[in-house]
Amino acid sequence: MNLKEHITHKVFSTCGRIADKKGAKAYVIGGFVRDILLKRDSKDIDIVTEGNGMELAQDTAKALNVKKVTLFKTYGTAAFKTGDLELEFVGARSESYSKDSRNPVVQSGTIKEDQKRRDFTINALAISLNKENFGELIDPFNGLEDLENKIIRTPLDPDTTYCDDPLRMMRAIRFATQLDFEIEESSFSSIKDNSERIDIITKERIADELNKIILSKVPSRGFKLLNSTGLLDYIFPEMAALRGVEYKNGQGHKDNFFHTIQVLDNLCENTDDLWLRWSAILHDIAKPPTKRFHKDHGWTFHGHEDLGARMVPEIFKKLKLPLNQKMKYVQKLVLLHLRPIALTKEEISDSALRRLLVDAGDDIDDLMKLCKADITSKNETKVKKYLKNYDLVEIKLVQLEERDRLRNFQPPVTGEMIMKTFKIKPCKAIGELKKEIKDAILSGKIPNEKDAAMDFMISRGKEMGL
Repeated sequence: MNLKEHITHKVFSTCGRIADKKGAKAYVIGGFVRDILLKRDSKDIDIVTEGNGMELAQDTAKALNVKKVTLFKTYGTAAFKTGDLELEFVGARSESYSKDSRNPVVQSGTIKEDQKRRDFTINALAISLNKENFGELIDPFNGLEDLENKIIRTPLDPDTTYCDDPLRMMRAIRFATQLDFEIEESSFSSIKDNSERIDIITKERIADELNKIILSKVPSRGFKLLNSTGLLDYIFPEMAALRGVEYKNGQGHKDNFFHTIQVLDNLCENTDDLWLRWSAILHDIAKPPTKRFHKDHGWTFHGHEDLGARMVPEIFKKLKLPLNQKMKYVQKLVLLHLRPIALTKEEISDSALRRLLVDAGDDIDDLMKLCKADITSKNETKVKKYLKNYDLVEIKLVQLEERDRLRNFQPPVTGEMIMKTFKIKPCKAIGELKKEIKDAILSGKIPNEKDAAMDFMISRGKEMGL
């Protein structure tokens, strides 16, 4: 097969011409080739040469008038950008691994040896850039056939591939999820057999693959594979603990693992935001430790939203996810995810809506998306009823916000204003009075306006003896 019509950018012919002058072979390899055949757009290009990759990169960049080339001498690689393309060059290599490290011993090799060390056959495809066979597909491991059959398969024996570099187990699941492919049977069995090897991989690398799974179109597919291979128990035990149904007196609760990934899929239909998707993953994370059975009420998970919010920082820390505003955002949504649900089950009071607006702030819209996704009943009538109730809650929230301006609420009266008015120094009574003013606004006793708040402050302050 020849794919020259897909490599018309001048970077390819330029690179091939320079390689010919050096008497070297050069190839485009990996994801760029795979994505050509899948008709997917790709801007990341890996070029491998049976020669010096850094020299080929520098000479190609010079011919293209690219000024900056980044060299990674330790790894023998080089990279540069031209237009919207990002290119990385490396010399063809063969690799060998020790059992306790994913860092290989690397030696110069041929294109076939380089293809052999690739993770999957669909990522081992190469296109020649040399003039004599420009555009020819080099496919020693039948990667094209695996692409057509939607199969994830390793070029070598899977035990060797996964034992050498256990991160490839995560990558197999990530590609299967992103591309909607099946993992070949012996490869799947090998991941199950080698799952404990994932412990030698850094948390950062695992989190990177996990986030790519979460950002896929149907992430539940990836989590089911992580679960069935045993990887989930090693990389995310808190989520693995959600699995299973327990019965007492003939009453069982739902399987919270499968509920969680259904919520995640539901949410993914309406957002690409990684951290909102993480809120779906963690919204019920504290159900296992809060699970109780009561003879009158059945199974309960009281306080799981509060404990779950307190678990978020530790989970983010263990997974090496950012401990910044993104973490706090997820924590807030986990804490608040039951509040809108409660409002759909009772007569909606303006006071309750005001407090929800104040507590959620600018994240109220995302919170409502999460809550709608949390409806996973197979009873269509019940689902329609809940969604209709949520629509009513959202309408009332919009009306209240327009009238009372409560999003990101700050009381119109400050502690300094109280001290100045009553000529007092900092004391406990100031905090109490501020709380009463806030409660008066949220309950609707007074409008969210400075004059009304000041009048209430003076009146209530006198009653308190200030």
